Amino acid sequence: MSTESPGEGAAADPGTLPASALIVLHPDDNIAVARFALPAGARIARPHGPTLPVLAPIEAGHKVALRAIGRGELVLKYGQPIGLASAPIEPGAHVHGHNLEMAEVMPPRAAAQAADAAAAVMPVDSVATFEGYRRADGRVGTRNYIGVIASVNCSATVCKAIAQVFQGPGLPAGVDGVVAITHGSGCGMSAEGDGLVLLQRTLRGYAAHPNFAAVLLVGLGCEVNQIEPLVQALPAATRERLRLLTIQEAGGTREAVEQGQALVRELAEQAGLARRSTVPMSALVVGLQCGGSDGYSGISANPALGAAVDLLVRHGGTALLSETPEIHGAEHLLTARAASPEVARRLLDRLQWWEQYAARHGARLDNNPSPGNKAGGITTILEKSLGAVAKGGGSPLNDVIEYAEPVRARGLVFMDTPGYDPVSATGQVAGGATLICFTTGRGSTYGCKPTPSLKLATTTALFERMRLDMDFNAGGIVDGTQTVAEAGQALFELMRETASGRRTLSEEHGLGDNEFVPWQLGAVM
Repeated sequence: MSTESPGEGAAADPGTLPASALIVLHPDDNIAVARFALPAGARIARPHGPTLPVLAPIEAGHKVALRAIGRGELVLKYGQPIGLASAPIEPGAHVHGHNLEMAEVMPPRAAAQAADAAAAVMPVDSVATFEGYRRADGRVGTRNYIGVIASVNCSATVCKAIAQVFQGPGLPAGVDGVVAITHGSGCGMSAEGDGLVLLQRTLRGYAAHPNFAAVLLVGLGCEVNQIEPLVQALPAATRERLRLLTIQEAGGTREAVEQGQALVRELAEQAGLARRSTVPMSALVVGLQCGGSDGYSGISANPALGAAVDLLVRHGGTALLSETPEIHGAEHLLTARAASPEVARRLLDRLQWWEQYAARHGARLDNNPSPGNKAGGITTILEKSLGAVAKGGGSPLNDVIEYAEPVRARGLVFMDTPGYDPVSATGQVAGGATLICFTTGRGSTYGCKPTPSLKLATTTALFERMRLDMDFNAGGIVDGTQTVAEAGQALFELMRETASGRRTLSEEHGLGDNEFVPWQLGAVM
């Protein structure tokens, strides 16, 4: 990213703005991003050539044409096409939905790979560490919760009643809390097929999660998603820290709540014995999310997170990039650095599945940007995707896995998920994410028990406006006071501190009890 600087002797009259009012992301771009709101009638100084007139009011984060763009011509941002001009665009004009349209301008989906992908990760002289909880299966947790997990919606109320009594003081020191994991499925579904497979894989991922010291599984007794088959597929080390409870066998809801609370007290005593110890950063698994994106997301918070991810990967850690519909049109940036042709092909296969899935429901992936995205300056899915992919940094893509599938490779891994943040993050946590980094330009306030969630603000204005929700300010990149590399280093340190026990703001506020939202596929019967 470069910021144009005013030349010597730039006009100082009130109607002329410095060139730093514009953020130019790539030399080939024919648009720039407004660093702050630009009034109509102003002129913007440029280091070479005449000033650029502002033809209409342009909000902060929105796009302004740097030169004339003919109808049907590619509009370039990040040096990549984000759409076609649907009408002639004059220099200084606002570029948005009224004159920019989505078109099939993506590069061909060739399963290209970087031949030297493995060499792209520079080793570190000294591996960073954090203070985590070593579990019996060899994985490391960043928190020490007790989970009360419902197999079916019919046991959700009992799970919440069991957990509710532990919301105040009374838990042993070192136990972070008791979390009820409830959902709206588990019955009224086929006993075979994708729906049940996906739900069971997600629940097993949570039951085995290293941020849970122990788990109580609660069922009704007659549901499709029976507890016994759910548990039998889990590793022996996980089954040892599970307790099972069925409402019908317990004698009813009141009896189940009483028995469940007694079981949790026993589990809490065991969990209280766990202690943090020094572990390498290679034990950390970070889920990457962006929600409520704006025109600055791909300029500040996402690249800063990408820089932190590259540092994490250099230290042997793992990052999960997800939200498949939101890499649509930018997938070539990932396949070009895939560790093998097979990894690249799996990513392209998942995108093809999504295109077919959307078509079956009368939708298209290029309709993805939300009203909030558009209000923040994002126009097309190409523009959104190019910014979203920046969260993955520049590290090789080492694996592509399905929703809620356990992470098996280190480095940058892609998990196939919807773009809807709670569903996507639920899959990441089920896969083993022990920390979530969530970038936002509009102000998402996502909490995620049992996994801490860091919110990264794209602008200083957002950070200041929502100080009690935003954990990290990437706005210095937009302000010109911090480089992407500097922000990435600071974020890496915050990730390390958070993994070691520093509480996120969502944890301080007690948020994150209702964000378990498994992806539902298949017929509801």
